[in-house]
Amino acid sequence: MQLSVFPYLLSYQQLSPVLIRLALGAVFVFWAYQGLRKSGSSNAFKTMSVVEGIIGILLVIGLWTQVATLIAAIGLAVSLIQKIRTKSFLTSGVNYTLILLVLAISLLVTGPGWWAFDYPL
Repeated sequence: MQLSVFPYLLSYQQLSPVLIRLALGAVFVFWAYQGLRKSGSSNAFKTMSVVEGIIGILLVIGLWTQVATLIAAIGLAVSLIQKIRTKSFLTSGVNYTLILLVLAISLLVTGPGWWAFDYPL
């Protein structure tokens, strides 16, 4: 007896981490682009934007994926903690950060998926 409705799709299970990795990487590259374009930003803000850009690029190409997602998850968790302290948890902008944190943790434990330089052989 088979419980899966579409069992033939299970052979593509390594595609899911790829999609998560590309989406998360695109978000971080976009955040870096926005941060670097903003005029009058402090050096700390620009440094954080560069780190976000590096994380995004590493995720998109699939290099050191687990290290990049660990750093991303830590940054997203810190951001969520700050939101909780200001009592703005589970508002529309925070939900986005929470979902990104869950995606980063998922990618941390599942690995990069197909088409990555650090794909486990």
